[in-house]
Amino acid sequence: MFPELVTIGETMVVLEAAEEGPLRYVPRFNKKQGGAESNVAIGVARLGHTSGWISKVGDDEFGKYLVSSIRGEGVDTSRVLYDQEYPTGLYIKERVNPEKTQVYYYRSNSAASQLTKEDIDWNYLKEAKIIHLSGITPFLSDSCLKVTQAVVAFAKENNIFLSFDPNLRFKLMSDLDNAKEILLQLAKQSDLFMPGIDEAAFLIGTDNYEEIAEYFLTEGVSQIIIKNGEKETYYASKSGESGTVPSFKVEHVVDPIGAGDGFAAGVLTGLLENKSLRESVEIGAKVGAMVVTVKGDIEGLPERTELENFQKKELDVLR
Repeated sequence: MFPELVTIGETMVVLEAAEEGPLRYVPRFNKKQGGAESNVAIGVARLGHTSGWISKVGDDEFGKYLVSSIRGEGVDTSRVLYDQEYPTGLYIKERVNPEKTQVYYYRSNSAASQLTKEDIDWNYLKEAKIIHLSGITPFLSDSCLKVTQAVVAFAKENNIFLSFDPNLRFKLMSDLDNAKEILLQLAKQSDLFMPGIDEAAFLIGTDNYEEIAEYFLTEGVSQIIIKNGEKETYYASKSGESGTVPSFKVEHVVDPIGAGDGFAAGVLTGLLENKSLRESVEIGAKVGAMVVTVKGDIEGLPERTELENFQKKELDVLR
């Protein structure tokens, strides 16, 4: 059986400092995983839908760990390839203090950066209801840019719903003007574009919801969701649907990393269930709020019963 949602991108091993303070004073680390696209795939799987992740990992212990771990979360990893020459990517999370987390990436010349168009099983991809991409992958290497562009074109040619989250990583961008043009071209070809308010401002020079929505909807996007952190989310579509959904208040944010991926997983789950754009955004907002209350990229992603219990609590508060 082919998965309903397919994601493509790099997942790295995460070494998370077990204690607060500068890394030079930290004696122990916890080994985890982190990758925007696989996070989304795991989030969708936990909410009861089928998902698949396409990537390359090193033919090393870290690569085997990632594939085993992600497969164990219910995600189809059958199209993940092992590279015998290049290593699995790594990033380290430094807990500077309770309010600040610093991330260090070691992903240059990683196995995932060697992904090519020939590595993609296009028949597998053709069966997906939704393809989800992020703006990280095109900047990993020239070949990854070509893969991303080819997948976008393939989705359009085969009428497959394409979701795109810019997920800006400035450390990967050597030429910001060129990067902006690449991201705009990818965004304009997506069916659903999900930028943060700051990302949209970087791309087109305005942080006005209506102006951002008008620009992208006019350029070909069918639906746009603009995330504004702990404040709210704005949404709009070519069909005329638009509005804002307030963010859910979180008393104590434990770890903000992964919240956007959780949000995307919630939105895409709603769309897979043929819910309205507003209903899908509401699910995304709930998942994102749940993610930030737990350490780690995926640990806070809820299962269906947990999401339903969260929804029930919100209704009880409203009563």
